[in-house]
Amino acid sequence: MKKILVVDDEENIRELYRDELAEEGYQVELAENGSQALSKFESFRPDLVTLDVMMPGMDGIAVLRPIREKNPSVPVLLLTAFGEFRQDFNTWASDAYIVKSADVSELKQTIRQLLGKK
Repeated sequence: MKKILVVDDEENIRELYRDELAEEGYQVELAENGSQALSKFESFRPDLVTLDVMMPGMDGIAVLRPIREKNPSVPVLLLTAFGEFRQDFNTWASDAYIVKSADVSELKQTIRQLLGKK
């Protein structure tokens, strides 16, 4: 079973993604901030990370760097409510980037592609 670490400061988003991704057959772990994400990245050893760009304290871009240093082969999917982050070259270090939506079909499809499950 593939493991996904969902990192988002909004509880309702974390719960939605956990429920939807568990339904798809993934084991899901949640983190509500950057430092918790880095700790859980070490212990949970996910196959993929979904990472909110805008979080208080350590934002998603700041979390992305140490994840890449620790394990550059783990796909990271950046998520944000703001499409203009696509122009920020720091987001280019991620494997994919999507704008958050209540419709999680794009999220699920992107995760399947990144994990090689078409």
